Amino acid sequence: MTIRVLLADDQALLVGTFQILIDASDDMDVIGVAGDGAQAVEVTRATTPDVVVMDIRMPGQDGLAAAEEITGDPALDDTRVLVLTTFETDEYVTRALRAGVSGFLGKGVGPAELLSAIRTVAAGDMVLSSLATHAVVTRYLAGPDAAVATPNELQSLTPREREVLAQAAKGLTNDEIAESLYVSPLTVRTFIQRIMTKLGARHRAQLVAIAYQTGFVRVHQPHTQPGTST
Repeated sequence: MTIRVLLADDQALLVGTFQILIDASDDMDVIGVAGDGAQAVEVTRATTPDVVVMDIRMPGQDGLAAAEEITGDPALDDTRVLVLTTFETDEYVTRALRAGVSGFLGKGVGPAELLSAIRTVAAGDMVLSSLATHAVVTRYLAGPDAAVATPNELQSLTPREREVLAQAAKGLTNDEIAESLYVSPLTVRTFIQRIMTKLGARHRAQLVAIAYQTGFVRVHQPHTQPGTST
């Protein structure tokens, strides 16, 4: 099945580059573009894409407000939003998660990683960059959605599930975990869903939160990428 993608970004040159990259892939096509948040919502409702690749800072309505409209529209239940931004700040990550996005990446990602992320969110999974993962740890845990699992509940995980959880907590995608553990991405997805069920996590971001709050993994301050606001 071909993944139908909408690009929402006010930088025309960047949109053109992304469109060439995506259209060159055998399993996805760009079916529309938008230059601001309001237009992104309008075009999404008209075309019902599988994935909206959304910038944050755009004229008028920003990308996160647009994402919230899209994820809150029952007619767009099958549409996922992947945020792609230069500004990987804690505030933006937190707002994005609350808006119901399925992914958050910086614009410094490589072509292969972007395409992999689109495939991942189209399949119903979540993708977080390493900086976004850190934001989950430092701010998401402090909110009302703090982890619900206890260290004892972690004992219910099999050794392989513990390996997968450790990798996911570092912000690795399903494809990256699969490569690291020499299994298929589908197997990783099955493991993630099983772990979420065992630990009572509603989504991948909360799963990451549980891993850190229970002490299963430890917090490490990431290096700030050039050109990234903090």
